[in-house]
Amino acid sequence: MTTSVVSIVYVSDAPAAARFYGDLLGMSPSFETPGYITFDLGPGADLGLWSGQFEDLSPDVPRTSEVCLAIDEGPDELDAIFTRWQSKGVTILREPHDLGFGLTFLAADPDGNRIRVAPRG
Repeated sequence: MTTSVVSIVYVSDAPAAARFYGDLLGMSPSFETPGYITFDLGPGADLGLWSGQFEDLSPDVPRTSEVCLAIDEGPDELDAIFTRWQSKGVTILREPHDLGFGLTFLAADPDGNRIRVAPRG
């Protein structure tokens, strides 16, 4: 039986990516090696940052997914997160907008991986 779902994000430098995500999430990694670092996001969910250095993966691997940080708070909290991330210099791909399920915005990590902030639902 699966005990956790780990969403893996491919990065070029796992420690640098961990500092970026740790700052955004306000948490420290739960597991660290030079090429693979995880964050425990709560029961049954982890975020893994994988450099692929042990499998000779190319940094040119296409980015075809996104990490979504689902929030329980409303539009005011989403706007506050957006403002906080902008002040940290996070790359914003799309400013807050309504997609029918609520207000959302899209950002990118230093490797170009997409990060969406949206309502939990």
